Amino acid sequence: MKNKFLSGVATTAALLGLLGATPSLASSHREAPGITKMPKVDGTDFYMFRSYEPGRDGFVTFIANYQPLEAPVGGPNYFTMDPDAVYEIHVDNDGDANENLTFQFKFNNTLLNDKGVQLTVGDKTLPIPLRAVGPVKAPGDATLGESESYTLTVISGDRRSGTKVAATNATTGGSTFNKPLDNTGLKTISNYPAYAKQFIAPVNFNLPGCSTPGRVFVGQRAEAFAVNLGEVFDLVNLVPIEGDSAPGAKDGKGFPGGITQDRNAHDELIGKANVTSIALEVPISCLTGSGNGVIGAWSTASLPQARLLDPQPSYKAPAVQGGAYVQVSRLSHPLVNELVIGLPDKDRFNGSKPNGDGQFADYVTNPTFPAILDTLFRAPVNATLGTNFTNLAPTNLPRKDLVATFLTGFPGVNQLKTVTASEMMRLNTGINPTPRASQSPFGVAGDDLAGYPNGRRPGDDVVDITLRVAMGRLCHPIPVNGKATDLGLCKPADAVTGLVPYTDGAPLSAMDVQNAFPYLNDPIPGSPGTAHK
Repeated sequence: MKNKFLSGVATTAALLGLLGATPSLASSHREAPGITKMPKVDGTDFYMFRSYEPGRDGFVTFIANYQPLEAPVGGPNYFTMDPDAVYEIHVDNDGDANENLTFQFKFNNTLLNDKGVQLTVGDKTLPIPLRAVGPVKAPGDATLGESESYTLTVISGDRRSGTKVAATNATTGGSTFNKPLDNTGLKTISNYPAYAKQFIAPVNFNLPGCSTPGRVFVGQRAEAFAVNLGEVFDLVNLVPIEGDSAPGAKDGKGFPGGITQDRNAHDELIGKANVTSIALEVPISCLTGSGNGVIGAWSTASLPQARLLDPQPSYKAPAVQGGAYVQVSRLSHPLVNELVIGLPDKDRFNGSKPNGDGQFADYVTNPTFPAILDTLFRAPVNATLGTNFTNLAPTNLPRKDLVATFLTGFPGVNQLKTVTASEMMRLNTGINPTPRASQSPFGVAGDDLAGYPNGRRPGDDVVDITLRVAMGRLCHPIPVNGKATDLGLCKPADAVTGLVPYTDGAPLSAMDVQNAFPYLNDPIPGSPGTAHK
């Protein structure tokens, strides 16, 4: 892999010519004005990686998270999925920026006996206002008044006109899968890990040449995206440079006044919010097609084009929906629609497909976020260090380093057989997974080729990686198989702060999540209150 990587570096400069008809970037938590009105279909994070659970390295795991900032106490309805929507994971295995495979999830919410749990009060038998009464331990418990199920359809070719086949439970043969109740609290579900585990199902994809079952799980998980959210969006109300001599050293010998690593103090999501995860494990042989072993992928959510509110709504029909499905959410690389795409184009990006990404090219080649950091911090940095920097942001415009990171992949590492500049996450399925204990949170830049941006694992610290790449880290040599390697994308002089350890102070590593499917931690319970404070 090392030799292929080094030989491919020389060809990267030529890739910029491919941008004439293509590039862009992706979305995250509440990132566009329009999607804030539709939280049930708001994609928050997308993960794709060679499964590193022991014994499962022949699989790729996809995790598509939806519904940002789920409060653990968010009852009494909690966070069901939208039964009118389709939630999809798309895979491109030939590099033309069109999906070759789509895994489509459709949800159904059902009341027990069409009424939910009922109680007799005097001479009246009435439905209760809660989703459950009494402990819930297993699917189909009579104490659970509202349940969720879903179907998984595998589509070959175009997501709407391609060949469709129903995935089936490899144990029962049925085509319906169940979703667990959210973690309402320890009185309702005393052992949530054991309860949720019952909803991990073996799945047959029923595709030619794809006989090995995978696994599927849909349900609430603890948020795994570590970010100093409030400060970042308050004009970066922190000094985003490591304040210790080394992360966690606690000696204050790094950048004067710089932020130090403290997850409890600086992470606004982990331990405080949940999400709803669609987790899918698929055999590698079912994904790669006739390509070179690299796949690209992204997640979406779509709603019917027309909606007519009913003045007398019912549980089954609160509104009338109709028309073709319209995509309202799209996500692959993290933070891009939040911090790269300009405000007027955020909703357009969410409705776009990779094959039309040329309309967003300027945001990638001439990014504004590094310029924002320069505006906010150049004067304080010069005053603190006694320097005379004229620009903290990289000057290599157009940014070939960002083009490779987000739009084309790196030659010899995660570039598809055909190179079409487009925003999707790319994964080389031929690179072996790194065991959890050995993973670098900095992925490829940390000499770990199995990590971001070669796919994304739950323990990759993508905020710090993105900050450093945006500020020019790839203009300087990075370690590849232990050897400092010049990628040839730009020069050190183009990024005067490219070696600065930019950070938001909210650390993350693979040891913070699980070592087995579905990898993300069990959700934070709504009760007792000490669990989420």
